[in-house]
Amino acid sequence: MKRNIVIATVAAAALIGGGTATALAVSGDDETPDRRSSVQVKDDDRDDDRDDDKSQDRDDDGEDGAVRSGAAKVTAADAIAAALKHTSGTAVGAELDSEGSDLVWDVDVLGSGTTWHSVLVDPGTGKVLDSRAEDEDADDTADTRAALKGTSVPAAEAAQAAAAKGTVTSLDLDDDGRDHAWEIDTTGADGTESEWDVDLKTAKVTADRSDDNSDDRNDRDDDGDDSDD
Repeated sequence: MKRNIVIATVAAAALIGGGTATALAVSGDDETPDRRSSVQVKDDDRDDDRDDDKSQDRDDDGEDGAVRSGAAKVTAADAIAAALKHTSGTAVGAELDSEGSDLVWDVDVLGSGTTWHSVLVDPGTGKVLDSRAEDEDADDTADTRAALKGTSVPAAEAAQAAAAKGTVTSLDLDDDGRDHAWEIDTTGADGTESEWDVDLKTAKVTADRSDDNSDDRNDRDDDGDDSDD
């Protein structure tokens, strides 16, 4: 349940793109003077102008992931720890992302009620650069709390477990369906990107097969339609 929180200069209601959560209010809860990250990256907007060659896109994504993961000295687990030290709550997501030319860890922290915080952590120093608060949809927040109920493996521990598979670049709580897990992306030294599930109670790391299962179901459905013809 990744959330990209947008800073607003005036109070406004906004719909979070690609999700169902509605932002009712946005505010900064830490007026940090120096918000520039110590790690700079090139602007990725140039990728939008490239052709749609799929193999080239995969190569570009791998190279980009390798560059970002290699530039980050602060691990996902350490970024989560820094965010929680700054902002009380429960970490439910973290992503190594760029804001303009700045590379940052964006850590999602669930606070009290329906309040969420996006805490930006410098991947070079571990310093908290900014913290932004917003109110989320009550139903979405309730789903997240339900997924967290009974969880004995916090986000930082899940990130440490998955680090054995590569450099963790993204962590997210899967609160859809019945089989909840930490969903984690890693990047290998060669730029290979992999997806993993970490069990919420045992911290067991397994390869994420959700896309494969979905493809299998689609194949079976297609075969069934063909047979009917």
